Amino acid sequence: MNTASKETKEPAAAARANRTILVVDDEKNIRRTLTLVLEGEGYHVIGAETAESALEILASPNTPVDLAIFDVKLPQMSGLEALERIRKEEATRDIPIIVISGHATVNDAVHATKLGASDFFEKPLARERVLVSVRNVLEATLARRALAEVSRVELAKYEMIGKSAPIQRIFHDLEKVAPTRASVLVTGESGTGKELIARAVHRLSPRHDGPFVKVNCAAIPRELIESELFGHEKGAFTGAQTKRRGLFEQAHGGTLFLDEIGDMDLVAQAKVLRALQSGEISRVGSEHVIRLDVRVLAATNKDLGREVERGSFREDLFFRLNVFPIRSPSLRERVEDIPLLVFAFLQNFAKENGTKPKGIDDAALEALAARKWPGNVRELKNVVERMAILSGDRVTIADLPEDPHDSPFGEDDTQAELVASAAFADEPDPPAAAPASVTPSSIEALKNCLTLREHREQSERKYIVDMLKLTGWNISRTAVILGVERTNLHKKIRGYQIKRGEG
Repeated sequence: MNTASKETKEPAAAARANRTILVVDDEKNIRRTLTLVLEGEGYHVIGAETAESALEILASPNTPVDLAIFDVKLPQMSGLEALERIRKEEATRDIPIIVISGHATVNDAVHATKLGASDFFEKPLARERVLVSVRNVLEATLARRALAEVSRVELAKYEMIGKSAPIQRIFHDLEKVAPTRASVLVTGESGTGKELIARAVHRLSPRHDGPFVKVNCAAIPRELIESELFGHEKGAFTGAQTKRRGLFEQAHGGTLFLDEIGDMDLVAQAKVLRALQSGEISRVGSEHVIRLDVRVLAATNKDLGREVERGSFREDLFFRLNVFPIRSPSLRERVEDIPLLVFAFLQNFAKENGTKPKGIDDAALEALAARKWPGNVRELKNVVERMAILSGDRVTIADLPEDPHDSPFGEDDTQAELVASAAFADEPDPPAAAPASVTPSSIEALKNCLTLREHREQSERKYIVDMLKLTGWNISRTAVILGVERTNLHKKIRGYQIKRGEG
């Protein structure tokens, strides 16, 4: 496994090992059962008979506890009373608590939830129910802490999340350029968050109290862009029934963000350049000059240097905008940020829909990290939200939709065909070969030859069987190794009529 894969696994996997769980129950058999079950999964367990002794353990800095399981019925102080005390103390208020009861009532469950219990269930305890609850609570807590640690300052300042080197470089650049008046050109693929970078420049600048006005240059018709940018007077053209302030005017005292600047037509480019150079505009149909104080930021997914060479973008405007370039990295360049982004999207989705945040399996995180993501962070967000909708209590690899960019061999067949065509485009046709002698044996041999597709399918089938054998016929693990979704692997197994245990 490569380094990136290991890093993407760590945030979820860490919740399952080296964690300390406090079990509080006056029944010795319950404590012993929970200890055996939890220690069997690698957790470190501490036992306590009373709520009072449990509170002492939780308050001690020498025994940090990651999760506490409290019985409701305890001698003297009850589990719910202890939970209330825990939530009031600053040192313990963030410790997740699971409440269990042998005689649970609806009121107990509601009361525990109101007091901040992470989960509530009844005795007798089912092993799987306990392990699923513990794992979910620990992973949700770990995700919150990871997000808080990495993004407490960053999220407030930049609305971006990441610990990777490319993102940290952007944060460094933002600190330097934001306080200045310099124009910033943000480049990068679609879906990488270019608008977030522009908004961060505005928010960190002295203009943060002024307006931030976004212009999608690709969405405005060519004949209307001048009116949109600079405004117009009443009667300036057919349909101009009222006077209108343009976007430059609306951004006065703040920031104008020209998104998709590479799609702006040359005539509009000339007028934007003039406005940038002079700091003045005139509305369409007016000779009155309006003096403005606007900082212009721009973004594009095109190579403007190449567009200048082609004559489709003005060189002088390019130099005017490209004072301080910032490149927004693709998601492929920041794979280690994928777990943090996934956790954040799951949290935001739950908040927007009024639901409980879901945990996510390691295998699902690994599969997400293994994808190509040509749509970058925007595509990842859409996929995670879809998984959150389709999943049950937690997101598993079974909830991943098929990768539309996936092909059997990990390379787009059309692209491979284009590459192959280009490689032989300038090659002369080979001379005609002399006809070979035709014999009955050669005819029979030709009959037995496989087509390229048949050979490919045979090879793929064999490789799938070999990997299934290697993993003990574990479908999820095999799918991760092959870099395909589990549903896709199931289809291939059915299509190739692979039987369990064959080979």
